[in-house]
Amino acid sequence: MYTLGELSGKLGIAFSGDAGRRITGLATLDAAGPQHLAFLANRKYLSQLATTAAGAVIVPPELAEQCPVDHLIAENPYLCFARVSGLFDQSPQAPAGVHPAATVSADAEVDPSASVGPNAVIEPGAVIGPRAVIGANVYIGHNSRVGAGTRIHANAVLHHGVSIGESCTIHSQAVLGGDGFGFAPGPDGWEKIYQLGGVSIGNRVEVGSCTTIDRGAIEDTVVEDGAIIDNLVQIAHNCRIGKNTAIAGCTGLAGSTIIGANCTLAGGVGVVGHVEICDNVHVTGMTMVTKSITEPGSYSSGTPMATTREWKRSAVRFAQLDSIQRRLSSLEASLDQGRDH
Repeated sequence: MYTLGELSGKLGIAFSGDAGRRITGLATLDAAGPQHLAFLANRKYLSQLATTAAGAVIVPPELAEQCPVDHLIAENPYLCFARVSGLFDQSPQAPAGVHPAATVSADAEVDPSASVGPNAVIEPGAVIGPRAVIGANVYIGHNSRVGAGTRIHANAVLHHGVSIGESCTIHSQAVLGGDGFGFAPGPDGWEKIYQLGGVSIGNRVEVGSCTTIDRGAIEDTVVEDGAIIDNLVQIAHNCRIGKNTAIAGCTGLAGSTIIGANCTLAGGVGVVGHVEICDNVHVTGMTMVTKSITEPGSYSSGTPMATTREWKRSAVRFAQLDSIQRRLSSLEASLDQGRDH
């Protein structure tokens, strides 16, 4: 519980209303009660502001006069909401120490302030930094490193030679450092290319549940500081993800893809191997990136949704484009000949 005045001080922003108003949690504008703090970051929900029962609302300066209840005034209400959410986080805090049911090699190094949960396995040469949290059933492979304040949630897997920086979050069922999909065709079928690199994760990186980041074939697969990766993302061997880039769910990156800093890849994006995407690129959902992108901006592919009947008509026309182009070229050539005569 915080008072409105306390929240104003912790967030470093102005407020209007009762400094002693008690706030016990967060809620949306339409669901909030007198004990809740709500926020307005999208004008699409402006109509809900007039009728909200919230105790207080985070609003931008230009909407402060329209707010019928106490309010905090923030230039960026959504960012302010993100920060205040941390004040109300109720995630359980793991106690320091190694659970009796964990298996920790005598050749591993675990900081005394770290927490290792039940049935976790930490192999020889692994290093677990200060205040790190290793959840139940987590596997930490040989010579892998987990930085200070990083949390590995239950059932995640770090194979050998994986390095994770400080203040990262790796969610359940993520697999880091599995073999890349490397095979060479031989006379008797596919022959495995042994993956000799590792995975290097920077600081403040978040990796979602069931995401896979494959180890490099020779050099490491790299995810730089501040990158955020959603659930069910596939990052193949020797990819490189730049600082503060965001990758949404069900995206797949083929091998040796290089993505710059401050990029966003929306859900379901596919990227072919050995291409580069420069800094500050936004790729919209379900786009297939088939070549390098060298200029910042927004990129899309595919067709927007339509009724099935409309889509079928369009599909027929797509199939006719080649013949239409040939007929058009022939017509243009005929017209040019007519002008010459």
